[in-house]
Amino acid sequence: MNWETLYRSKVSDVATALNIIESGNRIYIGGGAGVPVELTRGLTERASELRDVELTHILTFADAPYCKPEFQDSFRVNALFIGHNVRKAVQEGRADFTPVFLNEIPGLFKNGYLPIDVALITLSPPDEHGFCSFGVEVGTTKPAAEAAKVIVAEVNQQMPRTLGDSFIHLSRIDHIVEVDYPVPEAPQGGSSAEHLQVGANIAEMIPNGATLQMGIGSIPDAVLQNLGNHKDLGIHTELFSDGVVDMVGKGVFTCSRKTFHPGKIVAGFLFGTKKLYDFIHNNPLIELHPTDYVNDPFNIAQNNQMVAINSALEVDLTGQVCADSIGPLLYSGVGGQVDFIRGAARSKGGLPIIALLSTAKGGTMSRITPLLKHGAGVVTSRNDVHFVVTEFGVASLYGKSIRQRSQALINIAHPKFRDELTFEAQKLGYI
Repeated sequence: MNWETLYRSKVSDVATALNIIESGNRIYIGGGAGVPVELTRGLTERASELRDVELTHILTFADAPYCKPEFQDSFRVNALFIGHNVRKAVQEGRADFTPVFLNEIPGLFKNGYLPIDVALITLSPPDEHGFCSFGVEVGTTKPAAEAAKVIVAEVNQQMPRTLGDSFIHLSRIDHIVEVDYPVPEAPQGGSSAEHLQVGANIAEMIPNGATLQMGIGSIPDAVLQNLGNHKDLGIHTELFSDGVVDMVGKGVFTCSRKTFHPGKIVAGFLFGTKKLYDFIHNNPLIELHPTDYVNDPFNIAQNNQMVAINSALEVDLTGQVCADSIGPLLYSGVGGQVDFIRGAARSKGGLPIIALLSTAKGGTMSRITPLLKHGAGVVTSRNDVHFVVTEFGVASLYGKSIRQRSQALINIAHPKFRDELTFEAQKLGYI
């Protein structure tokens, strides 16, 4: 049987494809912008027929109708990273959160910690050999699909074909639903004057020829806007977005001096707009791989001059970083922060950076704090932190005492909070 005939034999409508799902199943839903929109909608329409179905996924950029209170007897989300669309359900106790390093998520599926009954995924159309690409979301979706008992795939005519370790042969797929809709787009961060100053402070630290990890949002965008005069930079990152496209066009990111996958931008998944999706389609510059490869600290460290740029909600005066909760209120997830901080720390000439604005809530609250809020989670320990950057400068913490760390962090806090922070540091016996 040739692949075209095999393909046609697997095609069905949404309802038929989803008939294999039963009460008590654990379902993986493709993450990021690789959400199978029609399949998740069809699954929700079956709510009255199902009970105790666990839905597990990372951050997704699409509606999550299965999180509505009226469906709580049918579906319960187990978020491996909390996005805006499931945050309310998690905080109200109608959904779960599993804290885990991004590089270890594939192992949860492969090694039986979270065995997957059915993977609902999105793929590009097959090529002439019958291989489909996972497109914009390879990171955790390819490992989940490979570990699942059953694979149900949307084949989307508008899903870009990305290269790297990003393919699955259609013989591995059990059911195919053909769709044709735009890939979900992620909102792009805007950069304030304060964000741009943080970006400028970080850009001054980055040498020509360095390899960068950055995510999406205001601070990564601000860093990109300050790199126009840099040369021969590379990218090895869990994800990137639209801002990279322009910098490739300007010759800033050539990847020519990378020491791991030279000449290639390496990532696990992508969030952005159609501009990005058009750029990555069949682009030999781009390689996507699963996150147990991309986020493996050993692999990260093989990039000389690896610069890891990660954000935080607050940092205490000893250097502890909270990035996933506001006090005890669960907000996001661990993601790849620790993976890349540790990888960059072991890179020759590496720079592990935590970046944040000095204040929150309209300038009324310092993000540099004497102690983390009661109940706050420590994502990156003080032992792992090397550099903390705000719009007021750079604090170098590695190898420094608590007294030295406290003073360095006070110096990059907003000036209106420095006296208060000094007073609290003295009370705590730090300085």
